[in-house]
Amino acid sequence: MSIDPPGEPAEGGAARRDGPGVIAPPPLVFVAGLAIGFGLEALLPSASVPNAVAWPVGTVLLVAGGALVASFFAAFRRARTPVDVARTTTAIVTTGPYRFSRNPAYLALALIYAGIAVLTGALWPFVTLVPTLVVIDLGVIRREERYLEDRFGQEYLRFKARTRRWI
Repeated sequence: MSIDPPGEPAEGGAARRDGPGVIAPPPLVFVAGLAIGFGLEALLPSASVPNAVAWPVGTVLLVAGGALVASFFAAFRRARTPVDVARTTTAIVTTGPYRFSRNPAYLALALIYAGIAVLTGALWPFVTLVPTLVVIDLGVIRREERYLEDRFGQEYLRFKARTRRWI
């Protein structure tokens, strides 16, 4: 399958936008899941996480997620490809955190999500994290992978074969 430039007619004459067609920007999917979790927490308060556990565990999760986000952005900057899923991908990133995971940004967002939940002592967001990750998998990751396979072919398939999806 050929990749038509953005806005150019694809086979069949319809204009084709070059991108994976994800259901929403991934950070918004995580924010929505967290918001629903906090909404449930307000309606049905859960057991609280003791501060002696919440602060160290939550801080480690936030710092780990933040460090992973920073390394993800740095890897994309070095590869000179956009982070924005609405823009055309110009390179497959295989350095930095991508040596270990095909989706370090989503892993980072999940760590940050969990860190916020722990720091606030809320347990319901952990229940909503599961469907959030399902939405990320079905509505974002799988669409991105199809797009990258179409765009980069064997180069992406080799990367996919040697690198785990999460960790």
